[in-house]
Amino acid sequence: MPKIAGVDIPENKPAEIALTYIYGIGRTLAQKVLTKAGVDWFKKIKDLTEEEINRIRQIIEREYKVEGDLRKEVRQNIQRLISIGCYRGLRHKMGLPVRGQRTRSNARTWKGPRPGSLRRKKK
Repeated sequence: MPKIAGVDIPENKPAEIALTYIYGIGRTLAQKVLTKAGVDWFKKIKDLTEEEINRIRQIIEREYKVEGDLRKEVRQNIQRLISIGCYRGLRHKMGLPVRGQRTRSNARTWKGPRPGSLRRKKK
């Protein structure tokens, strides 16, 4: 398994899909990287040469912020919102939806299970 940006890339998937295993790279960005590297999108990772993998690795390292650096930046942005006390920061702090979604009937993912619910777990 080749490693790109510290992530093991699955070998039996097309290059376009395999690159999305890296945090910060989606389908569109994967296509752009592969086009710059001159690699066919649908070629499987195990069929790529070492030179092609190195070209992909260099493009990602040189031009994009991914994995640890990106996670750190996102965390710092959220911490900044919380520290200045803006509305979005307060929503993050309270664990509620930040982007205007309704919370009256939904948002169970954010709010957690209903309080006092005596529902039994199915076996």
